[in-house]
Amino acid sequence: MKRVEERVRKTEGLCSSGESCLSLKATATPHIRWIMRISRAHANIPRRLSGIIPSVASAVQIPTEGTLKRIQRIQTLTIAWMSVEAAFSLWAAWRARSPALAAFGGDSTIELLSAVVVLWCFRTGASEHAERTAARIAGGLLVALAVYVVFGSAISLLGYSEPRSSYLGMAVLVGAALIMPVLAKEKRRLSTLTGSAALRADAAESALCAYLSIIALAGLAVHAIWDIAWADPVAALVITPLIVVEARQAMRGKACGCC
Repeated sequence: MKRVEERVRKTEGLCSSGESCLSLKATATPHIRWIMRISRAHANIPRRLSGIIPSVASAVQIPTEGTLKRIQRIQTLTIAWMSVEAAFSLWAAWRARSPALAAFGGDSTIELLSAVVVLWCFRTGASEHAERTAARIAGGLLVALAVYVVFGSAISLLGYSEPRSSYLGMAVLVGAALIMPVLAKEKRRLSTLTGSAALRADAAESALCAYLSIIALAGLAVHAIWDIAWADPVAALVITPLIVVEARQAMRGKACGCC
């Protein structure tokens, strides 16, 4: 740990002396870049708050190399599963003309992009500004998804398009209901260790994905068992407010209270 801190001080000292910071940052490991971000944040605290700096510093836990590797591993697993989840749910939605599956698949696609961004941030030590920009873009996409879901559900409820049963879609939803809570729990634990808002938000999205899968599964199951076609678009409309809440919190750069 001392060697890491000495390297950080050397790197920041060279940057302040006018040498090329770009080359130094390029050679720094993600662990060191993470420490540099915390160091810069402490340096920007006004002097009148200097009395509480020790308590702030003690609350911030610098992630170890092992923790960073676990984060990268859990995000890689998330990306792998979300790729399967998004692809098959959207394919099933198109085949069955299912608004509920379309809502779930669209949300899964946006959460996949979020997981990629979080993995990129921890591998490269990206700035908080980059994280917030990515979150706002995801929020805008979620708003567009909510509008599309309402439109598609209205068309289905008015009788212009009747959804069909999709056993493939139900299988994907069962998988999501089982897998996503496990991923959300691990991300929540790691976000506590690192103090990462981006990882905490991603944990909330994983938890929300589990809730969405249960609601969509209920609608598809009712449709398949009792042949009630309107259960599918109604499930999609129930999902929509959760997507809107997720979008609003993403635009504000916060995690929703789902987990």
